[in-house]
Amino acid sequence: MTKQNYLIPLITVLIAICLGCSSPVEAVLPPGNAVKDPSAILRKALPVDQKDLQEIQNKLENTNDAIKNKRWKLLGQAATSSQFQLRAHKNQILNEIPNTRIKKGKELITRLEDNLIDLETQAEEQNQSQYINIRNQSLQEIGNLEALLLSDDFPFIIPERFNDLPRLLGRSTVAINTNKGTMKAIIDGYNAPLTAGAFIDLSLKGFYDDLPFIRAEDFYVLQAGDPIGDAIGYEDPNTGLERNVPLEIRVPEKEDPYYGQTLEDIGLYKSQPILPFATHGTLGWAHSNEDVNDGSSQFFIFLYDAELTPAGRNLIDGRNAAFGYIIDGFKVLDELVVDDKILSIKVIEGEEYLQDQA
Repeated sequence: MTKQNYLIPLITVLIAICLGCSSPVEAVLPPGNAVKDPSAILRKALPVDQKDLQEIQNKLENTNDAIKNKRWKLLGQAATSSQFQLRAHKNQILNEIPNTRIKKGKELITRLEDNLIDLETQAEEQNQSQYINIRNQSLQEIGNLEALLLSDDFPFIIPERFNDLPRLLGRSTVAINTNKGTMKAIIDGYNAPLTAGAFIDLSLKGFYDDLPFIRAEDFYVLQAGDPIGDAIGYEDPNTGLERNVPLEIRVPEKEDPYYGQTLEDIGLYKSQPILPFATHGTLGWAHSNEDVNDGSSQFFIFLYDAELTPAGRNLIDGRNAAFGYIIDGFKVLDELVVDDKILSIKVIEGEEYLQDQA
């Protein structure tokens, strides 16, 4: 039995979309200037607070318009000011990295320093493609440095009432193998541990193997995870009961996630989740429109297209839980249609972060 997912056009400026099981939920899709780089979202979502690295990161990420318009003076200034900030604060950054990771931290800072110098050179030579490449390398090094700063302690306590559910206490990388090719995704347990935990647990169990995509709406969603037969989710073989995962959304204003309530329910109309539906290839957890806590195994991939997205606030944020992002294989994603299938989902990194239950 399929958890239905409807897309109903309204006029030309609104589109309704349901990412659940039965009656439709109306949601306006995001405005056209959403973040297109999932790596940028994942960097910002790390539970670290190193302001100097984050300021350098913001300077480099905010160069998109200057690159597009070839404003070389501004691009050179971004490179030189980033160099200055890194040199002034690198000892402080290194002091915050645990001793077991300090060697790797020094290597990354040295590479980042060299790249920022090269970035200034590319601005002087007005080499747009090389500037973009080196900027992206620098941002990746910043993300790797921020990952070294992560504490061994999980950033919040998961409520005891969910002790029987698996949880992912970190990040995992998965290969989603389909009949059209392979996609790679990062699954973020730091911000959605129960949702990410359910997905990784089911992937390791082989639950998704050979399951078809049950809905494919151009430029909107691609949905999978409906088991063959009458069940609409994963049934625990020990109890015969469907395992349900609560709606789980974390916002910057609060340390731990909200469970079982939409952001609209709790009055946070303007809050954006730490993991937003703001880029092509966002992974979301499906639930019915009757109960936000009855998601079990079905998930969808948000197919964001900035050029075709009408103006308006993204109401999917806060109504469904995002739990990861496709980072590679977008050509495969764009070719998938209904009745294409998932051959397997393999966990290639981060399996050790999964706990079967508390």
